[in-house]
Amino acid sequence: MIAAHEGTVAAPASPRTQGLPAAPSATGAATRCATHLVLIPSYDTGPKVYETVAAARAQWSPVWVVVDGSTDGTGAGLQRLAEADPGLAVWVLPENRGKGAAVLHGLEEAERQGYTHVLAMDSDGQHPADLIPAFMQASMARPETMVLGRPVFDASAPLIRVRGRRISNGWTNLETLGAGIGDSLYGFRVYPVAALAHVMRRQPWMRRFDFDTEAAVRLAWRGVKPVNLDAPVKYLRAEEGGVSHFRYGRDNLLLTWMHARLMVEFVLRLPLLLWRRLTRRPPFQP
Repeated sequence: MIAAHEGTVAAPASPRTQGLPAAPSATGAATRCATHLVLIPSYDTGPKVYETVAAARAQWSPVWVVVDGSTDGTGAGLQRLAEADPGLAVWVLPENRGKGAAVLHGLEEAERQGYTHVLAMDSDGQHPADLIPAFMQASMARPETMVLGRPVFDASAPLIRVRGRRISNGWTNLETLGAGIGDSLYGFRVYPVAALAHVMRRQPWMRRFDFDTEAAVRLAWRGVKPVNLDAPVKYLRAEEGGVSHFRYGRDNLLLTWMHARLMVEFVLRLPLLLWRRLTRRPPFQP
């Protein structure tokens, strides 16, 4: 497998095998899917990223990692893994650009290689890799949709985070006129490549913490129906290898600004959204 050098774009050969991957083996899912891939943006998560990648590879092929300017040495480590694994590809960006920017980098490469969908998941161990096949199956059954994880929290979830996301979910429900986005912030999702890349290239936002919410809203505006699947989320303690780059003040200000922008656009889009809802046009179709 070809691993990217820092600041360059390198990739594996284009896939040829259609359909779902075979049952996982000791070295990962064997059969490469020609339409759907796993995309993992990563920034300074330390060794936890290796566990995340191994868990994803056990379920799917191919798995792509975009290292977003990490300074913890994991870029080089992932490149070494990719050299020995034909189901893994790694891109290393020269500086930190934000989660959304890293996802866009992967989307554009996926689009170039002919992939139609990506399952985005975080590199910090919070997302359930064992559900990758189920989410991919749901996407393949309805490729015109986006398949969104709906988080199931356990006792590790900080109460302020659980309650705080209800505010974002409420705004998202309003901005999409109740299109059915189950959770606006959970990043374990399958996106249609062409639609999301088109949305992101048309405006300068969605490059950092605002990515997950704005992606779901703008895709719904574009007529992409959300399909929600329950998925557990884990908040790992530091002694478990957990790393969080969430900053309560900074990131909530960013979300507030994002929702303000989206509400202005929502008002302008309201007549069209009402017509679509009344006539059951996408994203309001059954």
